[in-house]
Order: sequence, then structure tokens, then C-alpha cells
Amino acid sequence: MSEDFAPRLLRWFEAHGRHDLPWQHPRTPYRVWLSEVMLQQTQVATVIPYFLCFMEKLQSIKSLAAASEDEVFALWSGLGYYSRARNLHRAAQICVERHGGELADDFEALLALPGIGRSTAGAIAAQAFDRRSAILDGNVKRVLARFHGVSGWPGEAATENRLWQLADAHTPHKRVADYTQAIMDLGATVCTRAKPRCDACPFASDCVAHRDGLTAALPARKPAKARPTRSTVMLVLRDAHGRLLLERRAPTGVWAGLWSLPEAEDEASARGEVAHTHGVDASAIVFRPLPPFVHGFSHYLLDVTPLALDLQPAHSVADAADRRWLHPHEAAALGLPAPVRKLIESLS
Repeated sequence: MSEDFAPRLLRWFEAHGRHDLPWQHPRTPYRVWLSEVMLQQTQVATVIPYFLCFMEKLQSIKSLAAASEDEVFALWSGLGYYSRARNLHRAAQICVERHGGELADDFEALLALPGIGRSTAGAIAAQAFDRRSAILDGNVKRVLARFHGVSGWPGEAATENRLWQLADAHTPHKRVADYTQAIMDLGATVCTRAKPRCDACPFASDCVAHRDGLTAALPARKPAKARPTRSTVMLVLRDAHGRLLLERRAPTGVWAGLWSLPEAEDEASARGEVAHTHGVDASAIVFRPLPPFVHGFSHYLLDVTPLALDLQPAHSVADAADRRWLHPHEAAALGLPAPVRKLIESLS
């Protein structure tokens, strides 16, 4: 193990690291926490505009806790992995209930909050409170696996445990906030998965993967598994005023709690659903097909067929707690799944 790993990394960071990220100025616990949750499985370039918009609307833990779920989802819409937003909202409420509206500064207390795992808790402790705590996000796993020549998929317990040992061993006792940002920056900008810039890496001289020509093989990828395809029909129902019918999805499952278009298994069941719910003669229903699209989730592909139908005033069901008629521009204020938002925007 290289004894000067942290000093070398910090010297590289001073010259080449990212020092102008919006959550660094000022680097408050709330801003650090929000950025770390947004950065889970999402790249910095994608996160920045969402972070800035979120901070403009909800500037503190207390304001986040007091916001409605719809407000939070609307600000999150498009970032994906919506359970992160739900957990963030609930964690803020817990901070108000138990910590006086401040983010807990203890590692174990952070770990107890919804949506905060071991690596995220470590990143917050290090960057927000300068507490020595190791992190192991995807960028760090890649750097350490290549530098030490750790084989095996990082999702396997034995490989992950080994990487945690290395992460902890390298974490310094001083400048831990800078070190934490530095190792994430190195993985994101130099030790990238594809086409790593080994010529710009401070560890190229004693990196096992670079020495043995294994940068493409390390870290090992997750064993390939074909994603199945599921199909759904989305109903674009308009009333006489040009408003769309939106429904809140169930509190569990895909897009839980978000607002979306009504769905059916196929066109026949869609016709039957419209006939039953809106009092329309099923034989008179003629849908207008819209361009189909495919949306990818981590575990499957969703093949979406949108069908449009204009309803007469007598056939428009009333608003309810989980059902609303809204003009397309009004729908933007709700939390919508990204593909549904794009579909609605395309209608104009």
C-alpha cells in the first residue's frame, strides 16, 4: 500500500480538482447533504441545474420539511430514482422533529436518516463537519480497484469489504473534506470507466491496473443480465377545455407517489376503462395514436404506447384527491416522471 496516497492525491487536487461546484460555496451541511443525495447514481453535470433550482425554492432543512410532497417531486422531476426525493423529504422532517431543524453531525445519526447509507453518511460527515470518515461511491471504488488491482465485482460482499478496508486505510486524519472531494474528482475526471486519462493521474507510476494493462477490466462489471421488456398504454385524455387527466400513482412501486397519465395493459382494456370510468360507449371510442417510446429502468424496459382521446363535457369525471384535470403548463408544477413530462410537453 502506498503510504503517501493521501498527500499525493491532495497535491493533485490543489492543482486539478473541482473547486467551484455550487454546493461548495458555501459548504453548509444542508447543501452538502442535498448534493450527495442528488449525486447518488447521477453525474455532476446533470445534478448542478437541479441543485440550483432546488436551493432557490427550498433554502433550508426547515423549508424542505414544510414543503408538500408534490413540491419536492416537482423539483426532482427528471432526476430519476424518486425514492431519493421521498427519503430526503422525510429525513428533513426527522431533522426538524429530533435535531432542531439542523442536520445531525454524528455519523451514526446520519446513517439512521432515510436515504443515507454508509458512503453518503461518510461523505456528509467529512465534507460538512470535517469528520474523518471513509467513503466508497462508484468513483472511489474504481480508483481503488485499479490502483490496488482488486478483482471481482464491487457489488459482491468480499470485494466490497476489501475496498472499504482500503478506503479507510487511505483516508487521512487532516484535510478530510478536501481528500473526500479529491478522490471523487479523480474518479470522475481522470480515472473514468471508459478511456481513463492515465497520463494525467498522480498514481500512474504504481497503479496495478495501469502497470498490467487492466484498466478496461477493473473494476469488474456486474454480471450481464438481459433486461425484460414490459408494455403499457398511457391515456392522453383531454376534456373540452384542453385539460389533461392526471392520476397520482400508488405509494409503492415504480414512480411511487408521482403524478402520471392513466395507464392500461392494452388498447382493448384502455377502451373498457374509459367506457367504465367516463360513461362513454366503448364501441364509439376511437383513440388517436401518438408516437410510441421506450423508457429504460435499471431492471427492465418499458414499452409505452400513448393513445389520445378528446372527451365531451358530460364524460369528464370530477377531480379527486388522486385525480386532477390540468392544462399541460399546470402539470409542470407537479412531480411527473421524466418520460411523462416529455410526452406532455410534446403535445403543445
